[in-house]
Amino acid sequence: MMARLGALFVVANGLLAAASVLPAEIDIRAVNLGIADIINALGIGLVTEIHAVITLDSLVTNLISVDFDVKNPLPIELTLDSVNAQAGVNGTVFATFNHTFPTPGLVVPPLSTVNSGTIDNVLLTQGAIASLAIIPLGVLDLNTNAQVRAFTINGALGIPIPLDGLKQSSVPTNYDLSLTP
Repeated sequence: MMARLGALFVVANGLLAAASVLPAEIDIRAVNLGIADIINALGIGLVTEIHAVITLDSLVTNLISVDFDVKNPLPIELTLDSVNAQAGVNGTVFATFNHTFPTPGLVVPPLSTVNSGTIDNVLLTQGAIASLAIIPLGVLDLNTNAQVRAFTINGALGIPIPLDGLKQSSVPTNYDLSLTP
């Protein structure tokens, strides 16, 4: 019996010694991971498709219109309030925009996909003529910051969640060329 108590005492002292060299409190923020980093690591793409419309005016203004489909892989409602996005190929940015969705935001029901609606004035950073070369690729890489609210009810209330640094590769992209005046 004394041998068992002695062994238990040795193990307890060893655990206490090991615990004394560990930090008293581990702060998950010290790891500096955001929700977007976790989404990126899991490879959960929130944009399922991009649609770009290039007009004759785009060749002069370098501005196009886009819309995209957003999927919600969660069993809770999400609402997108705003999006800041860059789209490109092989590290070269070809298009960029900032957009705030009208109130109540873009509501994405649980386990559903919703279209963003048309977003005008998307800037072609390489110019319209140079951007035509990426059309045959049919994909774009995204780097996005989004302001999202989780647990919304028809777009109301919810918990604000900034998704900074979302990255998604090879998002299927369709282009419409509307070159008639």
